[in-house]
Amino acid sequence: MYAAGSIVAGILDLIWGDFENAHQPIQAFGDHIPGREILAYIAAIWLVAGGAAMLWRRTIRSGAGALALIYFIFAVFWLPRFYTAPHVFGFQIPVLIGLLVGVAQQLILVAAAAIVYASFATRDSVWLLRAPLAVRWTFGLSSIAFGLAHFTSIRFVSAMVPKWMPLGGGFWAILSGIAFILTGIAILSGILDVLAARLLALMLLVFSVLVLAPGALARSHNHVAWGSNAYNLAAVGAVWILAESIAAKRRERRNEVGPEMGLIGRHL
Repeated sequence: MYAAGSIVAGILDLIWGDFENAHQPIQAFGDHIPGREILAYIAAIWLVAGGAAMLWRRTIRSGAGALALIYFIFAVFWLPRFYTAPHVFGFQIPVLIGLLVGVAQQLILVAAAAIVYASFATRDSVWLLRAPLAVRWTFGLSSIAFGLAHFTSIRFVSAMVPKWMPLGGGFWAILSGIAFILTGIAILSGILDVLAARLLALMLLVFSVLVLAPGALARSHNHVAWGSNAYNLAAVGAVWILAESIAAKRRERRNEVGPEMGLIGRHL
């Protein structure tokens, strides 16, 4: 799903011949960037090639490295707005959180690629030592940022909730915000982190089904509407990768401890 979301994001960039403004905001560097269309095509091919490479075991590590780099570049696209946005809208907490969310959306995709890259490294690789902690903090803090964004932009988030859902959009905006924050705390603390990550992946998938997919169908000529679907599906895959990597490490530890305890028992 992570690879598929990346491939679709690249195909959409090829179709529109431009970066997707909501998740690849190169316009933050200026309205007249030389060779913008060429750069968009390069990024699009990069996404498609990286995603495709992750579908084969022989090339999965190269694909993960390529996607980690391109998503990190997209995260960098947001940085100029930390200077320009407060000048335009004023120094407000919702503005700052919105910018952090833009960066976090990319960093969780970088972190997921890092998990895959590290999982195919040699046993003595430095990646195996450093990646887990950095990945946990990236996902945990990003999830908390997503939750805070729901609380500081309740009116905007509630407007995205389908009208047919009971209890009103505000209720679901607050509930999903709480879910994001609790998930972030669980991931950072290591308490019920696997369950929390799996439930987060499920919640993001529900967002695609109930909100993003209908929005794309209603605005079929809108790059952002379709791109949001692609990025959300990649995020579902990213969180799922996190959950399964944590679960796999727990199983490895149990398997290592089991034989050791057996030897101790025999000696006793």
